[in-house]
Amino acid sequence: MTTIVFVLLAYLLGSLSFAVLVSRAFGLPDPRSFGSKNPGATNVLRTGKKAAAALTLLGDAAKGFIAVFLAQRFAAAYGAGDATIAAVAVAVFLGHLFPLFFRFQGGKGVATALGILLALKLGLGLAVVATWLLAAYMWRTSSLSALIAAGFAPFYAGAILGFNVYFLAVAVVSALLFYRHKINIQNLLAGKEGRIGSPPGGTGDAPPQ
Repeated sequence: MTTIVFVLLAYLLGSLSFAVLVSRAFGLPDPRSFGSKNPGATNVLRTGKKAAAALTLLGDAAKGFIAVFLAQRFAAAYGAGDATIAAVAVAVFLGHLFPLFFRFQGGKGVATALGILLALKLGLGLAVVATWLLAAYMWRTSSLSALIAAGFAPFYAGAILGFNVYFLAVAVVSALLFYRHKINIQNLLAGKEGRIGSPPGGTGDAPPQ
């Protein structure tokens, strides 16, 4: 029962779509109605409001971090262990991808995944950030950098945390992130994906979503 409660609360926290909430607070259009139609920081940035995009990025990362951090803090007190914490990590990510409060139209999950990884282990999150930065420097494509970082994340998790339930949770999050980037993958294969620094518009990326 404890695991179910923790997972449900994590999913509900993940369902808070900061792209939509911040856009409403700033009087901006619904990010699901223009550009890539993805409710993430990149699409919010297309409005020209950098502060709104930054708040979206911070909020999406924070909810992933907070969900896992609170699970780590309170799981043992309620008789739950590593499996519950790992389940919470997946649940908050699923909430972001398929938010209950916003017709299950969520973002791609890069920022939320980062928050999750930083909470699981600071070194794990930093390793993934370093991989993203290196890939972005080499190829100047945000979505490709996110995919490369996501591909390496399970291996980093195995090396840092061990090949256990946390490795499985990170592998699931990475697989879901790949799934949500399927259009970006098609654009990459067709040579149509936007590059970092290119004019906003279309489905290309700038910062992580």
